Amino acid sequence: MKRILRILSPLFILVVFIGLAAVLLSTQQAPEQKEEQVKTPIIDILTVEQQTVSLNLPSYGVVSPKYKTQLVTEVQGRLVSLDPSFVAGGIVQQGQALAQIEPSDYQADFIQAEATLAQANAALNEEIARGEVAKIEFKDFDNGLPPELGLRIPQLKKEQANVKYAKAALARAQRNLERTVIRAPFDGIIKARNVDLGQYVSLGTNLGELYDISIAEVRLPLTNNDLAYLESVDNPDTSVILSASLAGKSFTWNGNIVRSENVIDEQNRMVYLVAEVKDPYLRNQRSEDELPLKYGSFVTAIIKGRTVDGIVKLPRYVVRQDQVAIVKDDNTIEIRKVNIVRTDIENVFIKDSLATGERVSITDISNLVSGQKVKLLGEESEEVEIESEDPEAISLAGEQ
Repeated sequence: MKRILRILSPLFILVVFIGLAAVLLSTQQAPEQKEEQVKTPIIDILTVEQQTVSLNLPSYGVVSPKYKTQLVTEVQGRLVSLDPSFVAGGIVQQGQALAQIEPSDYQADFIQAEATLAQANAALNEEIARGEVAKIEFKDFDNGLPPELGLRIPQLKKEQANVKYAKAALARAQRNLERTVIRAPFDGIIKARNVDLGQYVSLGTNLGELYDISIAEVRLPLTNNDLAYLESVDNPDTSVILSASLAGKSFTWNGNIVRSENVIDEQNRMVYLVAEVKDPYLRNQRSEDELPLKYGSFVTAIIKGRTVDGIVKLPRYVVRQDQVAIVKDDNTIEIRKVNIVRTDIENVFIKDSLATGERVSITDISNLVSGQKVKLLGEESEEVEIESEDPEAISLAGEQ
């Protein structure tokens, strides 16, 4: 008997637990079913307005001088003096003496040329006098006209030629003497000096490089499509604002587009416009909050484009795949394709697609579809929901 009970006891325990589980399942209440609520997205909007804008063109470039020249010797000799401002970075004025070549040999050549000219003039005067005497001698000549040789006309022409030759030699000697002083051809800044005091220089020696400081140039690349936003492609006379960071601050300079190079670069397929800035080193007038536009500076440029009416300007992040989300009067969404005429780093310019007063979603439109109901940020909800865990309490309150 005990053996039978040992064998059947696990079975009895299993049956008891199955019975208890059945009782628990039969007494379990079904969970309350609530209707799933669809969440209405909340978005922020921007009310658009058509306006007249200038479609400015961004670009960039490096500042360089309009004129730059190599200071080259036209005579030879030893450098006997150098101006203190004839150093890299020195500012010089037009006509300022920068270097002096030993002039003694050229002074001697000049004196010799003066003496030669004086001899030629004396010989010419003597020949003129002889010609006058010959005219008197041949005054009563009975055999017709007197010969030119007798009147010393060929000799006179020879002496006249000698005088011209002597004058030319004197002028050459004077020029060579003047060329012993190397002068600045224009107001500028010394880019580099290649010689030292006491050095012997020959004809054509490069003494240094000089940059003009009256006008600066910047080559600004534009794509071929960007040219459509200029008032004139052939003569792009417009203004430009250059900006750069100097000494930890941002500064701007005003310039003008003076010409187009009219050639498409083979490497980057760009067309270059040339901007000019007058007095970049502020030599004529300078205020306390201005800094010179130094050569070699990298600048960004905003070129003034043509003026267009009916333009709507939106932030770039609002437009996705040439589409924007319009919020209608009933707070439903309309996904609309727009006509983009221009983009820059921050904004998108749209024409003939949006009317003044329309509302555009500035919230991410990737999760929105046409016809979807939305709520606007800041608007109060018109529906008030009453929630209670005890629905009988609500019914009792209604009966009282």
